[in-house]
Amino acid sequence: MSQFRQKDNLIGQSNSFVEVLEHVSQVAPLNKPILIIGERGTGKELIAQRCHFLSQRWDQKYITLNCASLNDNLLESELFGHEAGAFTGASKRHEGRFERADGGSLFLDELANTSMLVQEKLLRVIEYGEFERVGGSRPVKVDTRLIAATNEDLPTLAEQGKFRHDLLDRLAFDVITLPPLRERQEDILVLAEHFAIAMARELEYELFSGFTEKAKRLLLEYDWPGNVRELKNVIERSVYRVGNGHIPVSEIVLDPFDSPFRPQARPANPATTTPTAAATPAAATTAPAPAAAVAEPRLDVSEPLDLKQESQAFEIRVLKEALKQCQFNQKKTAKHLGLTYHQLRGYLKKYQLLEGTNGDND
Repeated sequence: MSQFRQKDNLIGQSNSFVEVLEHVSQVAPLNKPILIIGERGTGKELIAQRCHFLSQRWDQKYITLNCASLNDNLLESELFGHEAGAFTGASKRHEGRFERADGGSLFLDELANTSMLVQEKLLRVIEYGEFERVGGSRPVKVDTRLIAATNEDLPTLAEQGKFRHDLLDRLAFDVITLPPLRERQEDILVLAEHFAIAMARELEYELFSGFTEKAKRLLLEYDWPGNVRELKNVIERSVYRVGNGHIPVSEIVLDPFDSPFRPQARPANPATTTPTAAATPAAATTAPAPAAAVAEPRLDVSEPLDLKQESQAFEIRVLKEALKQCQFNQKKTAKHLGLTYHQLRGYLKKYQLLEGTNGDND
């Protein structure tokens, strides 16, 4: 399929992505609510904008609100407005987002975070096009198209009683589900190049010299849990760290915290732990006798030794043996050792063991 690209980063050529764009083009002109579902960083906000600008309301207001950014009382007031005197500090009437978006579109992100009260009022607006301001008694009529988004499984939340079934039914006139970046392999390098060129321009480089084959393989192998948003941050960071547009990007900085000197989490304070029954005198007198203890192998420390050096030597032996067993595949080795990919990379860098390893094959 032909590649689609535009300034708002809706870029891709994979079948799954192009199908989403076609779906948006089909539903956008209808005067119906739209529900957009996708993992964090997949571009739900961009798809919502596209739904608005491809509709007949494109020249009207497009208002947005993240429902997770406000508590229940503030969210209700921000959505539906309030009358003067509705609560302490409400000195004058306030128009909510639905009123301000009258004639246009209202995009509500993180919809799953709304309370049952807010959900009930949302249902009334969708069904009847009216609501009452907080502290008010007169209905307010609006013609606002609702576009909602979430990264939650709303049908499951509805089954658990955490989301209204009737609101879900009304919102789900049509549902646009965005594919995660790991399912858009053809788009990863296209997006990476787009972000890299934009970052090179921001840094006022004369040019962008591309990615090495090693860098490309790492980009394609990584799972991208943060999706396009994470990819953008990673590429911008990697281009900036090169420091020269004439040098191709060879090191992909996936984790800026990745360092052998990263401070370790402090262990829990033993004083705050609840003592076990065996620790009390009463329990000690009634507890059955323990089985014979297994004797631990004794370590000869009669001669002076360097504990740090011995520990490092042991870690190196374990890493080398695990790499060998996993055919020098970093991803498999990390799983084998109970480490994250980034933690393993930190150890390998620390002990200069990256040479000859392969992080690109499963």
